[in-house]
Parts: sequence; structure tokens; C-alpha cells
Amino acid sequence: MSKPIPRDEEIVLDPKRYIVSETDDKGKITFCNDYFIEICGYTQEELIGHPHSIIRHPDMPKVVFKLLWQTISQGKNINAVVKNLAKDGRYYWIFTEFESRKDADSQKIIGYTASRKAISKHVIEVISDLYAKLLEIEKNTGVQESEKFLIAFLKSKGEEIEFKDIMEEIHKFY
Repeated sequence: MSKPIPRDEEIVLDPKRYIVSETDDKGKITFCNDYFIEICGYTQEELIGHPHSIIRHPDMPKVVFKLLWQTISQGKNINAVVKNLAKDGRYYWIFTEFESRKDADSQKIIGYTASRKAISKHVIEVISDLYAKLLEIEKNTGVQESEKFLIAFLKSKGEEIEFKDIMEEIHKFY
């Protein structure tokens, strides 16, 4: 399945509804609610069994997903602001709560649940500027330098943080 060409048209989300999906431990979609299907424009058949990255917008810095996966693969939950890409090329910004799901007996991670909701325009404006800078660094010098910039940016705000807290710290400033 080919990626759609992004277009500059935002999908307006219902602030009272959640977009929910579940993946296996490798990031392949195992469940998505009706609102997820409605917003992203793919059918359930096009989503189930495919990598969640099917909806990843090219405006998203790789470092955000690097830190996200680093955190949830350790069984820690994380929140993040994400710009997603619908099948028709439109986009939508969401605040996402990622949770690890574990096997009851072995406590091994078996998958992840993501619950998403609409986010304020102010946060989008600030985050999109930061993400644009991170993306520029990634294109010019790579993800490692982008990560260094993000950590330095947060430290400049007077915070000493662990990776799992990065997105939460960004939200504190804005």
C-alpha cells in the first residue's frame, strides 16, 4: 500500500471522542475503533495487520518515535503530540496516551494501546514549530543530533528529565 501525498488540509476532530487503536509488540495494528477508521479514512481491513506507521505524517520527526518506542518497549507509558496522515492526504493533530499491555502471567509486553483526542490550537502551533526544527536537524545531520537538540531545548527550560518524560515536559512549557 502506497503512502498518500500530504495535502494542507486539517481534519477537525470531535473533542468529545477518542481515537483508539491497539498494536502487537512490533507495532502492527490489531484493533481500531470506529472513530479511528472514520478519521484516517482506511477500512478496517486496510488497517488490521499493517504497521501503525501507515498513518505517520512526514512532518513528524523520527526522534519523537525513537523516544516513544524506547519508552513503551520498557513497559513505561508515555504521552505525545502526534500529527497523523489520513488516507486522502489530509492531516490531524492529536494528543496520544500510549500504554503497554503485558501478559498476565509472564509480564512480557504483548502490545500497546493508544488513546487519542483533539488538542488545542496553541499547543499545535508551538509543537509544530519545535517539530519543524527537529525535522530540519534530522534531514541535515541525523536523528542523533535531533535528539541532542531536543534534550538541550528542554534543559534550557530548566528541566533535567528522562526520555519517558520528554513529551510531558514539552506540555508543561506550553
